[in-house]
Amino acid sequence: MRSPVSDMDRANIVIVGGGVVGCAIAAAASAKWSDVFLLEQMPKLGMGASSRNSGVIHSGLYYTPGSLKARLCVRGNRLTKEFCATHGVPHRNTGKLVVATAKEQEATLAELMERGKTNGVEGLRIIDASAIRAREPHIAGTAAIEVPSTGIVASEELVKAYARIATEHGADLVTHAKVRRLEPQNGLVRVTSDAGEIEARCLVNSAGLFADEVAGLMNSPMAKHKIYPVRGEYCEIVRSRRDLVRGLVYPLPHPEGLSLGVHLTKTLWDGVLVGPTAHYIADKNDYESNRPPVQDFVRMAQPMLPEIRGEDLVPAYTGIRAKLTPPGSHHATDFVIEKDPQFTNVVHLIGMESPALTSAGAIAEYVMELLAEILN
Repeated sequence: MRSPVSDMDRANIVIVGGGVVGCAIAAAASAKWSDVFLLEQMPKLGMGASSRNSGVIHSGLYYTPGSLKARLCVRGNRLTKEFCATHGVPHRNTGKLVVATAKEQEATLAELMERGKTNGVEGLRIIDASAIRAREPHIAGTAAIEVPSTGIVASEELVKAYARIATEHGADLVTHAKVRRLEPQNGLVRVTSDAGEIEARCLVNSAGLFADEVAGLMNSPMAKHKIYPVRGEYCEIVRSRRDLVRGLVYPLPHPEGLSLGVHLTKTLWDGVLVGPTAHYIADKNDYESNRPPVQDFVRMAQPMLPEIRGEDLVPAYTGIRAKLTPPGSHHATDFVIEKDPQFTNVVHLIGMESPALTSAGAIAEYVMELLAEILN
């Protein structure tokens, strides 16, 4: 990290938010433009959703055809793997199974596969119960989608790699820099943070859970996109029972669209995660209160993994998703990546939940096109 910004520095680009998406944008933007600053409120980069997730490189299977999530995830899947291979980020192409645990789910499974094919996900096929058992001996299912392009990545190392490249390109990445005021004036945006003040030709709002609040600081019309935090908890299977799961195993997605369901993830360090859960919370910083008991994870995992017992699990970490879907709504929402209609030198990224980790490189490409319209 370089030193904090000094009073009234001038920048071409100021990025608010140092998660994986903000760091990917910083890496891409600093390769083209000088004077790129990134401001992160936490003591380290990527401390929020970017490191509190399953670490899965998604295929693009689930998302509405034509949506940003679908397009950027499919491209991001390839870009992430290429980036990791080039820059030494631990990752593995594992494939995964999406399992129907009852015959009546198989029609939905087939519909999901067709959606994936429409989105351009390659290599999808339906396998039967015996093929499931051959691949995952302890998993119960009547049929499953085999998704060969899914993988896993060390998410914290991915953030660090994007940040390292941005720094090598000359970007200033500043932590302990919570943004307090945003004042558009004279074609610039004056940014006041805990690290000082800076004027930006272009502002990128990539503040994750707090992107709606950042938009609100400048009374932007984009603040209409309200974030509803949804927390998810994980458990981990104890070492002696890790042989229950060999790879990545998912149920059909949550019927209310809150998550992809409590799934089983064999990690790069050979642990097995069970989770995440999904429930709305009031406080965006509440990672710990009223955590569900281990037995809830057993209940949710048992349809796929009948042998799992309470003694097989220990609590792990939690994460919070930046949902744009309010409680009670089942409407699927897309990423919001747009120039501000009122302040045309501002780009907002709001609702950057999964698959944003997978999509980060493709999101950065998309944002670069918007920045070029502003700065060129």
